[in-house]
Amino acid sequence: MALGLAQRVFSRTGRRLAILATVGAAAGSTIYALNQPLEASELIAHPPKMGWYHNWPLSSFDHASIRRGWEVYKQVCAACHSLNYIHYRQMVDVFLTEEEARAEAADILVEDGPDDTGKMYMRPGKLADHVPNPYPNQEAARAANNGAYPPDLSLIVIARDGGEDYVFSLLTGYTDPPAGVHMEDGQHFNPYFPDGAISMAQALYDEVIEYSDGTPASASQLAKDVTTFLAWCSSPEHDERKLWAIKFILVTVPIITACWYWKRHTWIQLKTRKIQYTPKN
Repeated sequence: MALGLAQRVFSRTGRRLAILATVGAAAGSTIYALNQPLEASELIAHPPKMGWYHNWPLSSFDHASIRRGWEVYKQVCAACHSLNYIHYRQMVDVFLTEEEARAEAADILVEDGPDDTGKMYMRPGKLADHVPNPYPNQEAARAANNGAYPPDLSLIVIARDGGEDYVFSLLTGYTDPPAGVHMEDGQHFNPYFPDGAISMAQALYDEVIEYSDGTPASASQLAKDVTTFLAWCSSPEHDERKLWAIKFILVTVPIITACWYWKRHTWIQLKTRKIQYTPKN
């Protein structure tokens, strides 16, 4: 009898705890839902999915687009942003010939030295040099951009949530601020940037540059090409990695199939045999 009473008490306690847990979960969900409109005031838009071709499992980069994106970077982005982790040698046989890459490198001046007298000197760039920084230091970069520091773009695609979609949407997302939103001097409204206020002015417009291959330079085309170029900068080994993956699959699948057949052929008799005992009378 005492055991039955204890079971009833524990059963009632369990039901009460379950009811309290349900009420608490409902209250927490309600508070969270009511808090969402406050967070929505941050004016952050989520970039739409673009379906970039090079992100498909067996697809490579569009190398013509990378070349056009390099032209956009040189003529537009390089005025403020650096590519400290990209060297001219990496461009060879990707979107430039070796002669073109050497010519691109020779157009820059690199501080080298010291010479025999202990002085530093300037020399033409080489394939081993990285793309030059537009500013000598971070302080100079901030002074030239109203206190904002233009980030290095070498890894920008993999460093930002949303990747290529975010970069493309940011470049094409400039618009007038909605009613009630105030922009400080030197700020511009972009819903894809946190809080909507970004110091970088809109840089891409229709026909702001001319492509060497004659492709119409619309703002969306410029953004698409420079985003593809920056995606390559973030993962220059992308195509080679996928090629090695294909080679690995082509080699390992026949080997695994052969091993599976050998295993079945060798052990099938042992695994399927039956031992039968005949009792003696």
